[in-house]
Amino acid sequence: MMNPFAGEVAVMLDGRRHVCKLTLGALAELEAALEAGGLIELVERFETGRFSTRDVLALLVAGLRGGGWQGTAADLRTVEIGGGPLEAARVAAQLLARAFALPGEAG
Repeated sequence: MMNPFAGEVAVMLDGRRHVCKLTLGALAELEAALEAGGLIELVERFETGRFSTRDVLALLVAGLRGGGWQGTAADLRTVEIGGGPLEAARVAAQLLARAFALPGEAG
């Protein structure tokens, strides 16, 4: 069961539902994966619509790993994401928003 108040977002991979969450460990992994800038710059890119597919992939991997998934970015490149690239971007944006939302503000 997915809980948006706990920062969780669901994504379908190869027809299976997975729960994503940006835990502190997942955020640290995400920050290490970003070659330029940090989390604030990543948030700004999503807020202005200037994010890249690399940003989306990094967020999805971090969120999936925070939800207990054991895969890697290479694994994610070979799966069918339910809803395609647009849904992947929506999930990534929701993960960021929910990770930094105050209780009761989960969107």
